[in-house]
Amino acid sequence: MAGWKTAWRSFYYDGAPEAPDPVLVKGKVALLVIDVQNTYLARPQDRASLPPLEQAREAAWDGFHDRMHGTVIPTIARLMERFRAGAGPVLFARIACLTPDGGDRSLSQKKPGWNNLFLPHDSDASQIVPQLAPQPGEVVVTKTTDSALTGTNLRLLLGNMGITHVVCTGIFTDQCVSSTVRSLADESFDVIVVEDGCAAGTMDLHLRELEIINRIYCEVMRADDLLGYLPV
Repeated sequence: MAGWKTAWRSFYYDGAPEAPDPVLVKGKVALLVIDVQNTYLARPQDRASLPPLEQAREAAWDGFHDRMHGTVIPTIARLMERFRAGAGPVLFARIACLTPDGGDRSLSQKKPGWNNLFLPHDSDASQIVPQLAPQPGEVVVTKTTDSALTGTNLRLLLGNMGITHVVCTGIFTDQCVSSTVRSLADESFDVIVVEDGCAAGTMDLHLRELEIINRIYCEVMRADDLLGYLPV
């Protein structure tokens, strides 16, 4: 179990002492699933019909989709089962706009390019993927920016629920996951990021971001490590 304590180290923490064991108290630790929504798992039915440049762009995402279906979604589902069995609450964050024209979106979601998102809150594209669907009574916050704390009442909810530790999973490691982790750390929550419960567009981006946020904003570990610390 000690491997995670010295893994994913950046320049700043090279040679620093091992991370301490987390003390996770039943009911005070929450699982947060970030932006695992239908829109990000959608793929064209007939890639061969796309123009060559679009085919190449779509092919570049193969690794992401393989990781999501083969590793990330199964890992999150396993953690959800454990939390729902009594370790603590499961919460969800998703990107969606509340106004018909998307005028409530943050600037980062209006800029041209891949991150230009228009996801009406009641659309199928904006919903959490069926494999990880929230159960009745589980909190789902809707955000119009990257961090799940910015522009939502998640900070208030976590405080009201007595949560001290937040386990973060979801996508994308280098965008909404990282933004949320930093916001949680700034609000003095203890944060754990599950390496095999997250993904970025590429593994290089994923691993690089983990190296950046590890130790200072969170502790990074794998699901098997975390399960050894969760209360029963």
